[in-house]
Amino acid sequence: MPSAAPAKIYTVSELNAQIHDLLEASFSELWVEGELSNCKAYPSGHTYMTLKDAGAQIKAVLFKGAAFRVKFQPQDGLKVLVRGRVTSYAPRGDLQLILSAMEPREKGALQLAFEQLKAKLEAEGLFAEERKKPLPAYPKSVGLVTSLQGAAVRDMLSVLDRRWPGLEILIYPVKVQGEGAAAEIAQAIVDFNELLPQTSVLLVGRGGGSMEDLWAFNEESVARAIAGSHIPVVSCVGHETDFTIADFVADQRAPTPSAAAELAVPEKEAVLDNVLGLSDDLGSAMKELLARLSERLSRAAGHPFLQSPHRMYEERIRRVDELYARLPEAMRQVLSHAEKDLKLQAEKLDAISPLKVLSRGYAIAEKLPGGEILRKSSSVKPGDKVRVRLHEGQIQCEVSQ
Repeated sequence: MPSAAPAKIYTVSELNAQIHDLLEASFSELWVEGELSNCKAYPSGHTYMTLKDAGAQIKAVLFKGAAFRVKFQPQDGLKVLVRGRVTSYAPRGDLQLILSAMEPREKGALQLAFEQLKAKLEAEGLFAEERKKPLPAYPKSVGLVTSLQGAAVRDMLSVLDRRWPGLEILIYPVKVQGEGAAAEIAQAIVDFNELLPQTSVLLVGRGGGSMEDLWAFNEESVARAIAGSHIPVVSCVGHETDFTIADFVADQRAPTPSAAAELAVPEKEAVLDNVLGLSDDLGSAMKELLARLSERLSRAAGHPFLQSPHRMYEERIRRVDELYARLPEAMRQVLSHAEKDLKLQAEKLDAISPLKVLSRGYAIAEKLPGGEILRKSSSVKPGDKVRVRLHEGQIQCEVSQ
């Protein structure tokens, strides 16, 4: 019988390539549910992870091109629903999912992204009260970062004009929702600080909407632009119940754009009324002060010293003359006490003087030439010169034995 044809022999590379092609052809994009682990984001923008359940696991990758559509950050332990295609990495033969979408299973993607960024910035201290700047009491100019469409800008302009007519208002129009909105808002804040640093306060916000509509104010770029602003920032996004990341970072949060305008600028009429009231109070206070001073002046004018000014120095002249007259007697007493004390000290010194001892017949022997005091005979030898001090005078001797 003829022998069977020999089986084809594959190289490893050929086998992995065929597996790769087979997987690519057999599976279209599909949805997979599982828990994330081993998440690792690289500077390139790609994130590698493992998707697992109780019985198995598969590697997955979220490339940069798809990652921008995922609002939250993939983290270990998150239960997610992912969409992707099954393939393999031929050089190693690894089975993996190439992801195109990801949604959290336990809460909405935007809510999760909001919570993640909020926790990150709070840990960095961007929400701390001590870093927030006070708003100026009387701003000279107000900057608006908002859209030119919609009611928000009209409401802010109306309130500002009503509260402080003639106030300088600078408007930087931006997109407030949709793709590119966050970048425009962040750049507007930066431009105000760099090009118009004299601006007193910035109002950054828009009218109400859904979480998706307000999302630009939850972006990290906007939060960091507000945190880096040297100009105080009031965040005014949506309605009173809406909270965004911008609200937490800003120096002040206003519940609505209109409220932000009221918070930023005092009412001119109220300020003028206050100034007039203070002016009246100042006039009354000055009158009262002048009355008190006039009364004090009247009392002082009736004082004897002011009626006869020479009395003030006559009394002092008499006191000086009296002290001058007593000075010689006081000096004599001081000198007498000093003389007695000096005499007493001299008697004490005389009692312990060596000359006093010599007067009783004692002598002091000194070895020459140095003058060393001799206290024992062994300190000299025959031939040494010795000087002997007596009560009166001295003699020089030579030691003979």
